[in-house]
Amino acid sequence: MRGASCVVASLCCFAPLAGQTIAPLPDSSGWGVHVLARVPAPDGSAWVGTYGQGIFVLRKGEGRWEQVRSSNDTAAHAISWDFVHAFGFGPRGEIWYGTVGNGWGLSLDGGKTWKNWEFAQLGPEWQYVAPGGIVTRGDTTYIATADGIKLTWDDGQTWRVITDSIGATTTRDSLWGKIDHQYVFRIVLDGQHIWIGTPRGLTRSADGGRTWADAQSVGLCARVDCPPARSDWIIHNGEVLSSLELRGDCAFIDPPPQISVLDRDGQCLPAAPRAGSPKVPQHNWFKRPIALTDQPYIDQTYRFGSTMGGNFQAHQGVEFNNADGTPVHAIGDGVVVHSGPAERGALTVAIKHDARLTTHDARLFVFSVYYHNSKLVAQVGQRVKAGDVIALVGNTGRATNDHLHLEVHASPFDSTRLIVDPDVRYPPYNTNPELWIEPLPGTGMIAGQVWDSAGNPVQQARIYGLVKPEPRETPFSYIETYGPKNHSDPVYHEHFGISDVPPGTYVLGVEIGGKRVFRQVKVEAGKLTWVEFRP
Repeated sequence: MRGASCVVASLCCFAPLAGQTIAPLPDSSGWGVHVLARVPAPDGSAWVGTYGQGIFVLRKGEGRWEQVRSSNDTAAHAISWDFVHAFGFGPRGEIWYGTVGNGWGLSLDGGKTWKNWEFAQLGPEWQYVAPGGIVTRGDTTYIATADGIKLTWDDGQTWRVITDSIGATTTRDSLWGKIDHQYVFRIVLDGQHIWIGTPRGLTRSADGGRTWADAQSVGLCARVDCPPARSDWIIHNGEVLSSLELRGDCAFIDPPPQISVLDRDGQCLPAAPRAGSPKVPQHNWFKRPIALTDQPYIDQTYRFGSTMGGNFQAHQGVEFNNADGTPVHAIGDGVVVHSGPAERGALTVAIKHDARLTTHDARLFVFSVYYHNSKLVAQVGQRVKAGDVIALVGNTGRATNDHLHLEVHASPFDSTRLIVDPDVRYPPYNTNPELWIEPLPGTGMIAGQVWDSAGNPVQQARIYGLVKPEPRETPFSYIETYGPKNHSDPVYHEHFGISDVPPGTYVLGVEIGGKRVFRQVKVEAGKLTWVEFRP
């Protein structure tokens, strides 16, 4: 919940189901269903993609929702992943879906069985389908991803690729067209044109994706320049538009649905106790490792300490999903202490920073580590300044897409081995990078603790109620508290921390021992808000 109003992620009106009573989606969590995509099908059915609960389908004339979820049988009968935010429908009854991080799939029998393209078929790219990133024109399907666009005209028997100059070096045989930047976060059809949005701006094609023209250069639309700028927010006649429609030569995109904290009867809750007022953070920020002109957002589905709803091991850093070859910048001044392979061959840079952290009982060395690069620029022993390019983004090592994995360590020992060890899955002194790097311009931070009635930290608890619209490619749903494999910051001793939060007032809710506990927090730009949950 943000501000004073109660905003619920409800189902929009499906025109083909007019006159039919739409039943509510089954809610297994008790906190509401986080809807990522709502699309009416040509046959009159309604298709809903969700965060972590797969697909819901309401057939025309039916009174209840069918649920389609992932399973070990991803060869035919199940979808590949339960985080679904794109659908597309072909002229012969084809049904396509796309996921947040595990490819896409196709059904030719109304959703009874599926053929999936995931890591085993795609390799360590093409996993992140853009929100609403599947469009069809005639018999051709376009799937927009963080690694470019895949297209097929024979239901996936043949694939062609639209990518940038770096991606083209590995896809020569299947190259269909070239774009300036392979990180596609929007795709829209408009008459003869295909529109896409990338970190470089709006681009359009009039020949099915063979050639592309920069929309800015022909004077069609202007970008919103307030940071961080995204080319899918467009100014039209001086007005910022945000509805999913096409006006003239401009494509306008709808912001994602918001999640509200509701009681079990679906009513807005009364005012919750207030948390402390925002304050200046207690230790210095570093710069961000990805420039604001690239894709500077932190992956919202797999933050520090997250398990993505129990699907993965507790995360030891944060991710910046970017195209292969994107410059990686040092977050602070220091000396390079590692430059080479690390875990499973991931090309890695580690920096020991000049700044040290003083707590009430120790003076700690601070390191930053940058994983999965395609190329290393900085060498061991080299002195670097904040902002220097030290590597290029890639997917080396144990990676399922092109991205930078960033870690920050606060160690009592001046030992590189304790920071970068290929045989150690859970480093002993790493902390949450979101409490170290500066938040995006105009945003703030939240950190806090969750305690049970016995005074113990509640691990892997889900905290609902925060609204974070960007990046839409990895939608935000809830905060997870740390598990036993994560470490709190030596100064804050927090159980969770999250940055890049839009300013405003939020009601956050968490379940402790079967009971819900709520707190109201106020976020201010450049400041950190501390909040504690106790039964």
